[in-house]
Amino acid sequence: MKRAEYFFAYFKRNIPGLLSGLLAGLCCGLFGSGGGAVAVMTLERLCGFPSKKAHAAAISIMLPLTLAGAAVYCAGGGVDWHTLLFAAPGAMLGGVVGARLTGRIKPAALDRLFAAAMLCAGAWMLL
Repeated sequence: MKRAEYFFAYFKRNIPGLLSGLLAGLCCGLFGSGGGAVAVMTLERLCGFPSKKAHAAAISIMLPLTLAGAAVYCAGGGVDWHTLLFAAPGAMLGGVVGARLTGRIKPAALDRLFAAAMLCAGAWMLL
């Protein structure tokens, strides 16, 4: 009986993380992006992560999420391989540079920069 109690206590403690992943996956699957933004916000709000840790965890969450989504899109013929060939290296370089910059930016500035990027993305989508 102790194993079952331990399992349920462990599961209950990790429900916020499960919800963060579920919401991030849902956004990424539906929209093709946005999962990382949702992951950052939910990890901060639901799990109590500090800003930098939330960004790092969100990036780590995005790897399996992206692989799963990419597999579905590839199987459905929704990938433009020519564009991917040229965009992927730039995206990888940008990811490395961005991850290194995150470690050098103060948390308050990182939060403002993230909010500005989300506002710009939202405005772009509305227009």
